[in-house]
Amino acid sequence: MTDAAGIAESYIALWNETDAGRRKALLAQGWTEGATYIDPLMKGQGHAEIDALVGAVQARFPGFRFGLVRPADGHGDFVRFSWGLSPGGLGPDHPIQGSDVLSSRAGGSAR
Repeated sequence: MTDAAGIAESYIALWNETDAGRRKALLAQGWTEGATYIDPLMKGQGHAEIDALVGAVQARFPGFRFGLVRPADGHGDFVRFSWGLSPGGLGPDHPIQGSDVLSSRAGGSAR
């Protein structure tokens, strides 16, 4: 089984990292170069496109930070967790919330 909590925390750290150099290092550490990110509003493949998506979300919501709202759980190659996005990452009443499922199959991660 995967370390669901560690994977979710690393994922959130990537989305909260505003320094482009550190964000690219986090991508290189935790995501394969061919990784894919998919959600209802956007899609990206590879480090450059995923980095651009993270930067676009940060530009759209300046000063907002992601935080976990429930503990992550996992089974096999999958990790599931719920997150919130709010000014300064303050909670528990995040105005934007969602859940993600990550897969390490085929060397990629997907939302």
